[in-house]
Amino acid sequence: MRVVCTDVDMRIDRDGVWYYHGSPIQRKELVCLFASVLTRNDAGEYWLVTPAEMCVVEVEDVPFLAVELFAGGTGREQIISLRSNVDEIVSVDNDHPLYVIDDPETGEPSPYLIVRDGIEARLTRSVFYELVDMGLEENIDGESFFGVWSSGSFFPLGKLDPDP
Repeated sequence: MRVVCTDVDMRIDRDGVWYYHGSPIQRKELVCLFASVLTRNDAGEYWLVTPAEMCVVEVEDVPFLAVELFAGGTGREQIISLRSNVDEIVSVDNDHPLYVIDDPETGEPSPYLIVRDGIEARLTRSVFYELVDMGLEENIDGESFFGVWSSGSFFPLGKLDPDP
């Protein structure tokens, strides 16, 4: 039986920085260890879960950032992989889709990737720009989208306005 720790003050800010009792955790190896046992429950809460203990982690946006992009192949045969700030490498596919949420007030896009089990990474601005540079227009159900192909699937980055 796991002990639920209630006095652990751990959080991850929007920039992917992990904090323990208000202080940033400086050792990347420790952050990677914590990240390896991070889970998300059906209620959307993040937990560190070990065989002996579990504690809640406050997450400002999403726990990870996609900080590096790798691409192989071209066109519809292309495979895009992203490396997270905790060194997980994920290939973009139907199990690990890319998606974009536009801010309702500013219209600014925020691109995300499902890393594992409902845990997401937000793409850094530079990685998103690389992705946009690789993008192309596709017509889906009579509508034009801009996006990228990876692992045989098209991932829209945005809808294109119809010609006037």
